[in-house]
Amino acid sequence: MTYTATRRSAHAGYVVQAVVNTLAPLLFVVFHTRLDVPVAQLGALAGLNFAVQLLTDLAAVRVVDRIGYRRPLVAAHAFAAVGLVLLAVLPLVTPSPFVGLCIAVVVYGVGGGLLEVLVSPVVEHLPQPEEAKAAGMALAHSFYCWGQLGVVVVTTGLLAVVGTRLWPVLPVLWALVPLANLVVLLRVPLPPTVPDEHRTSLRSLFGTPLFLAALVLMATGGAAELTLAQWASFFAEEGTGISKEAGDLLGLGMFAFLQGAGRVAYGLWGQRLPLRPLLAASGVAAAACYVVAATASAPALSLAACALCGLAVALMWPGTFSLTSARFPLGGAAMFAVLALAGDGGATVGPLAAGVLADLTHGPLAGLAAALPDDSGTGLRAGLLLSAVVPAAFAVTVLVSGRARAALPREQTVSA
Repeated sequence: MTYTATRRSAHAGYVVQAVVNTLAPLLFVVFHTRLDVPVAQLGALAGLNFAVQLLTDLAAVRVVDRIGYRRPLVAAHAFAAVGLVLLAVLPLVTPSPFVGLCIAVVVYGVGGGLLEVLVSPVVEHLPQPEEAKAAGMALAHSFYCWGQLGVVVVTTGLLAVVGTRLWPVLPVLWALVPLANLVVLLRVPLPPTVPDEHRTSLRSLFGTPLFLAALVLMATGGAAELTLAQWASFFAEEGTGISKEAGDLLGLGMFAFLQGAGRVAYGLWGQRLPLRPLLAASGVAAAACYVVAATASAPALSLAACALCGLAVALMWPGTFSLTSARFPLGGAAMFAVLALAGDGGATVGPLAAGVLADLTHGPLAGLAAALPDDSGTGLRAGLLLSAVVPAAFAVTVLVSGRARAALPREQTVSA
């Protein structure tokens, strides 16, 4: 049996996930200017998306291994498509645009959460040599970045052509992507899930310090990646003063490009390089990028730091998946769901915390904001500066868990 079409469909699933995570942040300025949605509520939208994904991960923990991959994958694409259409419609017809946006985010957030739980184990369990799995995972995750870059370029280009007044057309057009992949998923072969009698139990996983460390890595890695990704477009325009088109392309666009390039590079040549030292270096580099983006007075330097952060965080999410899967090869979809739960938890708290910290610059953090370069009063520079602690924590956890791993053997037995 050939799984070429399955692999391509899984890659397309990452593109769909990129659409639901990236489109709304690109429209933050539109929501702020045309719908009068405050900055703090924009941060809440980003947090809500990943909070819903987190709850979806939690609900899927024990379900997917028992019902298989196909039905929840099809449902994920359906939720994504419907949610994107609602994003175009509800803010215009509900009494509060923010409430309409929240409802749409909840719907497509369910789709995004299911994709986070499902696509990685599908990729992991496709037939391939054991030594190529980490590289294959990184290469597959690069399609999230290419999807993100595509959303940035196409959305920015269409907004420049049709204007912000016709912004509702964009979510409807992007809804065609999950619809197309949904049709493909109805036919392609999918690998089996790990049976209950062979799967490592969640109780056993939670009793292992290395798995707990992996959860910390997922949480801090998710926050380090998504905080800047969610705010890059808004920060580029409001924080550095450049145009929206240039901000989208040079901020989030270059972030996605370099993140994808890093994952492709590891996918092609990663078998020659040790993963754990690369992950530790990633955390340090990402923290430095946050600091430079927040403190640089030259807009070009801030944007360069935002872009380079994409390269710095490239391996955090897929690398943690690969490290954990290699240590617990019989964890099954339930293990990936718990990892995704931790990652989405970080992705929920990170962008929301940055928005809250930005809002506090009008009060307790006013002194910090005054010491930083001007950001049009948004306070985002202070929020990003304080967020640098997250990737630093990622690096520390990688190093500490690496020492613990040296004293433990790889999983040799099967836990029921």
